[in-house]
Amino acid sequence: MLEIIDLTKAYGKYKAADNVSFSVSDGEIGILLGPNGAGKSTVIKSIAGLLRYDGKILIKGTDAKTLEAKKVFAYVPEMPAMYEALTVREHMEFIIHAYNLSVTEEDIKRLFERFELLDKQDKLGNELSKGMMQKVSICCALIVRPKVILLDEPMVGLDPAAIKELKQIVLELKQAGVTVLISTHMLEMVKELWDVMFVMDKGHIIASYKKDDVKEEDLEDLFFHVTDKKE
Repeated sequence: MLEIIDLTKAYGKYKAADNVSFSVSDGEIGILLGPNGAGKSTVIKSIAGLLRYDGKILIKGTDAKTLEAKKVFAYVPEMPAMYEALTVREHMEFIIHAYNLSVTEEDIKRLFERFELLDKQDKLGNELSKGMMQKVSICCALIVRPKVILLDEPMVGLDPAAIKELKQIVLELKQAGVTVLISTHMLEMVKELWDVMFVMDKGHIIASYKKDDVKEEDLEDLFFHVTDKKE
């Protein structure tokens, strides 16, 4: 479970996130939506441990700042950053050693196969396209076998085959009881995935929906209804 409780991040007098609270349960796929400048990036970076903030973030009931929480958490950033002098394979090995994971060669091979990286293992980070870097970033997150995973615009730059594979993986994570939070503008890409949606604007959560409660209503209709109504 992922819990955000009264999250506030201020830059001087400006509050990029103002007492933001929401939660995503085990085995649930949450979607974080909002226009540019809504505060989504602030929330995402706070959860990922990249910003200092006021309030509390809990990962599986444990403070997100603790090592215990970080061991069961994975993050796929919007803009993947590769080590230029490391190969694709060495990026994976770096994560395995950093997390002290017990991983078999078959585990690595299976992930690389799913994202068509088997023949790219010896490529250096500075030789990869945006899409390839995104695939490596996703594989590095998945090898951790997280209990909570945060994906920020994960489908940007991916080819159709990789998008299809990632959607399948997200559903598999849900079935395994993993908490998934996706921040995205690509509503069409997640319309068959979501369980709960949070709409942000001007640093606040202005609406939230559970898929079971809204039945056949379209994700885009819900999003634009609440943002248009607010305007």
